[in-house]
Amino acid sequence: MQAVKVAHALLGLLLLALPVQAIALSVQVQAILGETVIVVIDGQQQTLNVGESVSGVTLVAAQPTAATLEIMGETRTVPPSQTISTQFEAPREQVVTIVRDARLQYQTGAVINGRRAQVMVDTGANLVALSSAQARQMNIDYSGGKPSRVQTASGMGDAYAITLDTVSIGGIEVRNVPAMVVKGDYPAMILLGMSYLRHVSMQEKNGVLSLFRSQ
Repeated sequence: MQAVKVAHALLGLLLLALPVQAIALSVQVQAILGETVIVVIDGQQQTLNVGESVSGVTLVAAQPTAATLEIMGETRTVPPSQTISTQFEAPREQVVTIVRDARLQYQTGAVINGRRAQVMVDTGANLVALSSAQARQMNIDYSGGKPSRVQTASGMGDAYAITLDTVSIGGIEVRNVPAMVVKGDYPAMILLGMSYLRHVSMQEKNGVLSLFRSQ
């Protein structure tokens, strides 16, 4: 039974930290023929007209003495016979996947202000929401928050608008997250609302919710 619980916990949150990939590129201008330039990109000869792109290299302009190239987003002016070698780093992307549970909910572990908690993804909530009981357990001081009134399952209730220092899901950390602390025991589980989710991209497919953020 314990092994099953561990397996479910592992399925509930999978973090994939994709490594930074370095892309080396060698470009040589062989000849300039009007608005046409013959280049060698990583040993492969290519012919480019102004505005054309191949293998991440775009011919921006051609002058008799040099070609202006955009190489992986960086503009360089290259005279004939000169070879330039550059190395670019592709951005690293963080991905967190959350498996839908038997209640058709997406629940996962989080670290809020340095303390661990269980949260439920709720795209219908504008803010991260937690009860005052949960806030006390996590040593979150909400007494200085802005008083407000919110609708709960048992009617209108008192609440306090605060800002959480950090909210992290599988290593995807967001700082200064607006949140609402509701006085009492509602919600039963912390709601991961849009004040956090708007900082990530989301994709849902076949009962799996993926959160993406590029670094």
